[in-house]
Amino acid sequence: MNMISFTAACLGLLSSVALAAVPGFDISHYQSSVNFASAYSSGARFVIIKATEGTTYKDPSFSSHYNGATNAGLIRGGYHFAHPDTSSGATQANYFLANGGGWSGDGITLPGMLDLEGDCAGLSTSAMVSWIKDFSDTYHSKTGRYPLLYTNPSWWSSCTGGSSAFVSTNPLVLAHYSSSAGTPPGGWPYYTIWQFNDAYQYGGDSDTFNGDISGLRKLASG
Repeated sequence: MNMISFTAACLGLLSSVALAAVPGFDISHYQSSVNFASAYSSGARFVIIKATEGTTYKDPSFSSHYNGATNAGLIRGGYHFAHPDTSSGATQANYFLANGGGWSGDGITLPGMLDLEGDCAGLSTSAMVSWIKDFSDTYHSKTGRYPLLYTNPSWWSSCTGGSSAFVSTNPLVLAHYSSSAGTPPGGWPYYTIWQFNDAYQYGGDSDTFNGDISGLRKLASG
């Protein structure tokens, strides 16, 4: 094989690796109209849906969104918007679990996702890591799965000090609006899901799963 052929072969291999991705999206009540069927037809295979926030808020669109996603054939799961300054991680995990954030091994339900963004809620980096661990361990004790952790590099660095405490347990959902994902924060060697755009043709934000459809199903089934 000459050098040109060898280079072309390598580029082809890299292209095939890069194409091992599954489109998806995430939504909340801000998306009052979501075309789940068209999303599925366009190639999307998963959606993450806001369920709760703190210990007092239930997303009013969660049930309709969840049913719409299910009927369209999408793998789906719920997410919880964290308020670390209002109650313990365990308390919020239990609220989430009681209001749509649970997991079952049916092959179409993703583990719940903990949404970590905004300010640091007045917590030190060590206190924030402890709060996240309290939420994560509580969720795991009730479901046997660790929640996905959604964050961005700036928040993770500022609010946890770049902690690597969750690398071996919790899949990373990386929020980074760019043409490339960049380096994941906190020592994660890779992202599991990348939120790369705050718009999506059929409603919500654009996501991609880092793997093929069998990997996505494995994430759902446990």
